[in-house]
Amino acid sequence: MTDLLDRPAPVPGRFVEPGVPVPRSSPGPVARWPLLRRLADGATPFLYLVPALAGLLIWVYSPLVQTIQLSFYDWNLVPTSPAHPAGWSNYAEALSLPQLGQATVNTLFYLLGLLPFTIVVPLLVVFASQQVHGRARAFYRTAIFAPYLIAPIVTAIVWRWLLDPGGGLVNQVLGMFGVAPISFLRDPQWAMWSIVVIVGWQLLGFAVLVVSAGASGISEDYAAAARTDGATEGQITRRITLPLLSPTLLFMATLTILSAAQLMFPMIQTLTQGGPGDSTTNLYYLLYDTAFGSFDVGLASAASVLFFLGFGMLAWGAVWLMDRWSFHDD
Repeated sequence: MTDLLDRPAPVPGRFVEPGVPVPRSSPGPVARWPLLRRLADGATPFLYLVPALAGLLIWVYSPLVQTIQLSFYDWNLVPTSPAHPAGWSNYAEALSLPQLGQATVNTLFYLLGLLPFTIVVPLLVVFASQQVHGRARAFYRTAIFAPYLIAPIVTAIVWRWLLDPGGGLVNQVLGMFGVAPISFLRDPQWAMWSIVVIVGWQLLGFAVLVVSAGASGISEDYAAAARTDGATEGQITRRITLPLLSPTLLFMATLTILSAAQLMFPMIQTLTQGGPGDSTTNLYYLLYDTAFGSFDVGLASAASVLFFLGFGMLAWGAVWLMDRWSFHDD
C-alpha cells in the first residue's frame, strides 16, 4: 500500500512502465517568473497605442523640435547654403516685425468673427429643426454638413466666382436692388468680412452636427417635468437646455479659437494673398510669407515658436473655462 502511495501519478497520454520514474516537467519561463507575466499582461493594452504615438512623434513632436532648433539659426532654405548660428536674434526680430501688429489684430478679428457661425447660428438651426423628423431631417443634416466636406481650395475657387465684381452671382443679385457692384475681395473694408463669411459657411455644418449631438444627449424628462410645473418653452430653453449644452458650446468655442487661424490660411492664400495691402494677413499667413516669400527660415521658425506658446496659453485658458463654467448632468 505504501508502494502505491509513493508511486508518481501517471501522465495522461503516456505509457508508464512499472518501476520507471516519470520525469517531472519544469515550469515554463512565464510560470517561473510571475512578474514577467504580470508585466506582459499590463503592457498589452499599451501596444494598441503604439501606432498613434508613432504618428504623433513623427508628424508633431519631431517637426516641433526641428522648428525650435532652426529658430536659433539663419538659413535661406538652399541646401548648399550652410545655416549660421543666430542665437536669440531671430526672436527679437520676430517681435519687431512691422506686420506683426496688423496680423495679430486680424487674427483676433477672425476668431471673434467665426464664433457666431460656430455657436449662435448652429444653436438657432438646432432649435428651429427640432420639429423636423424622418427623411426631411436626414436631408437637412446632409445639406448643412455638405459644405464641410468640400476641399478648401475648391470652396475658395467657387466663392471667387460668386464674388466677382464683373459678373458674380452675388453682385448680380445686389444689382437687382440697385446696389452698385462691390469688389468684395479687393476692397479692404469687405475683404476680411468676405473671408469670415466663407470660412464660417464651411464650418457651419460641422458646428450644427456637434450641437445637434449635444442636444440629443439631453433627456426629455427635464423638459417634461418643467412643463408639468408650468414652465414656458422659453424658460425651458434658458434654464435647462442652454446650461446642459454649455460643455458642447464651450468645446466649439475652444475648437474655433485654436483652429480658426489655420482654417483661414487656404482662403487667404487663394483669394487675397494677404491683401489688399496687409488687410487680410493673419499670423499663419505671415509665417508662410516670411518662410517661403522672404526665405528666412530662422525668423519664421522663431515666430512659429512664439505663436505656439501664445496659442498654448489660449488653449490652457479655454480648457480652464470649460472646467469652470461647464454644467454637467450628474
